[in-house]
Amino acid sequence: MVFSSLLSSIAGGSESYDPEALDALFRHYANQTLAKNHTGTLKNVPLPSNFSGMEVSVVRLRSGSLWGRGTNSSFIKIPPRVKTLPYVKRIAIVYDNLEEWSSKYYQVPGYSLVSPVVGFNVYEYSLNLTTLIDEKVALSIESEPISIHFPYVEAQDKNLTELTCVEFGAGGSIELKNMTERNVCVTGKAGHFCVVISAMAPEEKERIWKWWVIGFVGGAIGLVMLVLVGLTIFEICRRMKIRTMEKESETAVALDTFWVGGDKMPFASMIRTQPVLEHYYVP
Repeated sequence: MVFSSLLSSIAGGSESYDPEALDALFRHYANQTLAKNHTGTLKNVPLPSNFSGMEVSVVRLRSGSLWGRGTNSSFIKIPPRVKTLPYVKRIAIVYDNLEEWSSKYYQVPGYSLVSPVVGFNVYEYSLNLTTLIDEKVALSIESEPISIHFPYVEAQDKNLTELTCVEFGAGGSIELKNMTERNVCVTGKAGHFCVVISAMAPEEKERIWKWWVIGFVGGAIGLVMLVLVGLTIFEICRRMKIRTMEKESETAVALDTFWVGGDKMPFASMIRTQPVLEHYYVP
């Protein structure tokens, strides 16, 4: 009953495309597929016609197998030395490729998707209940990262530096990462992933770049002017101090001078104040 309402909310013409509800749908049909297949076999998951174009597959593994050998799908490579948190004995990994549905369920403000959104989720598999536990299982990686190999990227004419990897997390979180290898992104956890480019038009980029240049040049000129003003003020203060000292020297008593080696030194030729004894009594 609960699943029927979930399916109707997703496929019943609603414009609110919910990624978490979609994950629950995939998990439901993956359950049905696992009931007919053996451990270690990657199987395609049939979906209702409402979701034509999406690709979903599932594999059931023991945690020890994941740690020792890792596992691969057509676009996600999980290396060895990966364990589950918390530890569970058996897991099921549900892979999905949203293809043309990608932009309906996932968006990145200011960017355009140039690849399909692909992803995977890990669930505990209960052998007694022959079903997937609803709660997702996290992964802990102790070697190489997980690599996401996109089936295509609609920006082959772009430089690698213009492409950005996106990782969609729980609660609608978005993390952007630099792409270091064409058509490949890396991650340390389960989720959904895609490649994007900036949605800004070239003319707008050029206009912003010009303003950055103007701002930089203006800032540099302002800094130079500030330094010049500071030096000018310092020189004026220095000259005023010298003049004050010269005036004080003019009003002071002139001292004789004499030479010591090659240096001219001041010399007091007389005692200005005669000494006066405080008491005339001498014992």
